[in-house]
Amino acid sequence: MENKGILIVEDEPDIRELIKYNLVKQGFEADIAGSGTEALEKIRLGQYDLILLDLMLPGIDGIDLCRMLKSDAALSGIPVIILTARSEEIDMLLGLELGADDYVTKPFSPRELVARVKAVLRRCSARAGRQTEEKLIKAGPLVIDTERYLVTREDVPVELSAMEFKLLLYLVRRPGKVLNRDFLLDAIWGHEAYVEPRTVDVHVRRIREKIEDNPSDPKIILTKRGVGYYSADGEQT
Repeated sequence: MENKGILIVEDEPDIRELIKYNLVKQGFEADIAGSGTEALEKIRLGQYDLILLDLMLPGIDGIDLCRMLKSDAALSGIPVIILTARSEEIDMLLGLELGADDYVTKPFSPRELVARVKAVLRRCSARAGRQTEEKLIKAGPLVIDTERYLVTREDVPVELSAMEFKLLLYLVRRPGKVLNRDFLLDAIWGHEAYVEPRTVDVHVRRIREKIEDNPSDPKIILTKRGVGYYSADGEQT
């Protein structure tokens, strides 16, 4: 949690200084903004790991600022914790609907607020880790980059057609699961006309020629005789 940057958006000086003091004491880097307009400028210029956002702000209010952040692709990933008085419950619910990650009602305990900050940062870190895992899949010597549609073997690119890539990815995402030709035809080719069941065999053979050391003795895409194809156990990284 150390060195995580928190922006405190709060127009009451005593409250924002109290929050800043307690966050800094826990090893966070804390910055402050006294209005929604000032906060938006700082967010666009800086790099923050979390925003503590009061709803009642001069200029751009908290709800509008939250809406702006969550509708901006470059800023929508920054977690937001709303600071709200109990009388602002409807606004708090609206903030959560807009994508805020948590809320703390005033008056609050500084210890509770710090605990909420840490919890949201942990959740976001775990979520980012899962998203990273989904981008890169390792299968034996292969690394499949699902965002760039790129397959490398020991750092050397492997040239696959679009259908070859799709079939390979489908199999390695289900390691050990045997899938028959008809199932793979429906999953990969859908309802395309004139696709023969042997099309799957042809594509598997071509994939093996490109990714296996010995295509006649495959180690990555395997055959269950009389049933179908499956990938060896792999891992996401």
